[in-house]
Amino acid sequence: MLESQSFAYSLSHDDDVWRWSVYDEEGVTVARGVHPTQSAAQAAVEQLLSGAGDGLAA
Repeated sequence: MLESQSFAYSLSHDDDVWRWSVYDEEGVTVARGVHPTQSAAQAAVEQLLSGAGDGLAA
């Protein structure tokens, strides 16, 4: 169940884009993406972690 899992994330700026990654409790990357702005990258992470997380359960 997603609610019982803990996740961490990172944001980094690289070559004029913002990259983000979400990691599970074991440090395995479970999702990642690239956006043109920091706010768009942060919003994508927050949306993923707020419950949309269907992709994380796969």
